[in-house]
Amino acid sequence: MSDEAEFHADRTQEMFLPAAVLAVPPQSGGAQVVEVAAYRGTTKFDSEVVEKLAGAAARSVPGVVELGGDVARFFNAVLDKVGLDKVGDATRGVSARVDGTDVAVTVVLVIAAGEVVSDVTAEVRTRVIEAVEHYGLCVTSVDVKVDDILFREQA
Repeated sequence: MSDEAEFHADRTQEMFLPAAVLAVPPQSGGAQVVEVAAYRGTTKFDSEVVEKLAGAAARSVPGVVELGGDVARFFNAVLDKVGLDKVGDATRGVSARVDGTDVAVTVVLVIAAGEVVSDVTAEVRTRVIEAVEHYGLCVTSVDVKVDDILFREQA
């Protein structure tokens, strides 16, 4: 056994741990104020913002036809008929729970017939996580509910 691999009680063993130390705000103005601005407040995300990000990411997945359950899709069809076709589209079918920087997302979707459900839902999870975490949040879970399958003759 080499000398380095053995334990020696008479030697001090060093361990390096990264430490997060908050910057001390400067006492006066100037360029230093800009450098520590990030430490002078908090940033909070509303659940609607996360829902919009997650909804856009889920819609981009091939095989996802629509978002939302039966009731949401029914009301969307009614809104379409009266000319309010964009109302609620951004967050429909997505709900998010935001706790600080931790986010849990639920996506309800309709997939195209013939698609492999596990492939589509896995891709939805991947894209939602990437989209939301790009904004500095931590996604703890993405639950996907397949509410319906759309056959070509229904389209």
